[in-house]
Amino acid sequence: MDILLWIVLGLVAGFLASMVMKGGYGLIGDIIVGVVGALLGGWLFSLFGAGGVTGFNLWSIFVAFVGACLLIALLRLLSGRRAY
Repeated sequence: MDILLWIVLGLVAGFLASMVMKGGYGLIGDIIVGVVGALLGGWLFSLFGAGGVTGFNLWSIFVAFVGACLLIALLRLLSGRRAY
């Protein structure tokens, strides 16, 4: 059940990040970006003393969303791709 929740959390966060950052990666890509973003966001937030991903709640979606936005920005920086 935990894996399914991570996939749903990743999908929500990846979709929201792709809307804000103007350009998605498709369904599977958004899930991957969201899950990796959740890991990145959780790590960054814990560095600053805030809680990371704590389950399927609004805080965790926010943390994953911030991480996914940072990941998309990093991917664009490395690939030289710009927003649409």
